[in-house]
Amino acid sequence: MQFALVAQDFKDDGALDRRLACREAHLERVRVLAAQGGFISGGGVLDASGKMVGSNAHFSFADRASFDAWLEAEPYILQRVWEKIEISEVRLFNPAA
Repeated sequence: MQFALVAQDFKDDGALDRRLACREAHLERVRVLAAQGGFISGGGVLDASGKMVGSNAHFSFADRASFDAWLEAEPYILQRVWEKIEISEVRLFNPAA
């Protein structure tokens, strides 16, 4: 199953500092997941000034429960970076297929 995640960061003064403090831990988990075929694409959402204010990503997991279990250890959740998270099941188009 494929999932789209769109997350908006908290808007308090410390939000960007929290994001940057745990960014490498977040990216390392994504790198490991990508090597296993579970991360498809994604990146930061930017505001008009280029500041990171959220995230968007596409994932592949056997089921929603597996995805939710992976998210339980997500640094951006544990460190209060993402305030609002929307997850939808999607079917991504692959022009190479």
